[in-house]
Amino acid sequence: MDTKFYKIVRPIASFLVKVLFHPKVKGLENIPKTGRIVLAGNHTRWLDPVVLVGSVKRPIHFIAKKELFDGPLCFLVKGMGCVSVNRKIHDKNALSSAEDYLNNDLCVGIFPEGTVNRTDKVILPFKIGAVKMSYDTNSMIVPFIIKGKYKLIGKRVCIEFLKPIKVSDDLDKSNDKLMNIIKEKLQ
Repeated sequence: MDTKFYKIVRPIASFLVKVLFHPKVKGLENIPKTGRIVLAGNHTRWLDPVVLVGSVKRPIHFIAKKELFDGPLCFLVKGMGCVSVNRKIHDKNALSSAEDYLNNDLCVGIFPEGTVNRTDKVILPFKIGAVKMSYDTNSMIVPFIIKGKYKLIGKRVCIEFLKPIKVSDDLDKSNDKLMNIIKEKLQ
């Protein structure tokens, strides 16, 4: 399930991210080196997945909107092992595909807001997918936050990985807990 393409792109992404944006990365020790894990956090810009790929040593299989699989970047999105999701419906195929990665002890990345937050709100309401796939596969969730701006000079973007959390059988409560952990850390 790991792609050779990912292994080629990751060092390039890592180099470009470090040279262009000098991100401050904290909490990498909270990401287990092996085993199934869901990375879930806020979504600030289209560059977020690139910075995450460049910062985390484990391959991350992102949940990505289906429009990216039809556009000019389709070879990149497919080659990186992303999972296509139709955001207009409750996409059971996307959930099943992501759970396949997790059941093979891999890492899935998701932005539970479902889109880039272009509002003045700290965070948008979370969709249930992250906690659902975590519960179904007995995976831990590593929440993360992204703060700052993607600027070549001056203040830089900061990514912080928080302590892993376990999802309870009350998915709505677990989803609220995940959202509140991230929201409180962002404020």
